[in-house]
Amino acid sequence: MIVLLLRLYWEFLLIGMFSMGGGMATVPFLFDLSQRTAWFSTADLTTMIAISEATPGPIGVNMATYVGYITAGVPGGIVAPLGLTTPAFIIILLVSKIMNTLWQNPKVQGLFYALRPASVGLIAAAAFSVCAVSLFSTENGLTLHWPSILLFTVMLVAMNLPKLKTLSTLWFIAMAAVAGVVFHMVD
Repeated sequence: MIVLLLRLYWEFLLIGMFSMGGGMATVPFLFDLSQRTAWFSTADLTTMIAISEATPGPIGVNMATYVGYITAGVPGGIVAPLGLTTPAFIIILLVSKIMNTLWQNPKVQGLFYALRPASVGLIAAAAFSVCAVSLFSTENGLTLHWPSILLFTVMLVAMNLPKLKTLSTLWFIAMAAVAGVVFHMVD
């Protein structure tokens, strides 16, 4: 158990070090972790994303907690998010100490400017991966998953209708959750 907890911490420490740009930037690394460790499936990952988007808290931390919990129970649910957040915690401590001096350096400004496209690329890769898993099925070759496409289209149209644009995002999350449950029962 100790070895598994250390491995969870290490894997999520690496994800935390290299996923710049927020929680969705962790998704490509989680796809890789899924394939390397078999701790969770790709379908589990899409479920994690949906639940993490709908629950309060940072998406990456929610997903780390979920993976840690399904892998090693409550201790894993504590260790994995600690691993994920350790690099950010250390960086913030260091940066806060020297931020005023460092920020004036053009090379540091250039570094932060250069990180923007990397973050966009990681988030785009995450969006592509989620769409591929959600909208297509590979059970009988590559086929479209019509319930997901229908739900995506209905929610996209609903969010852009003038009368519905004034609704809180929580209503759309609730409607998508209900539709997901209905589609899962029918499927």
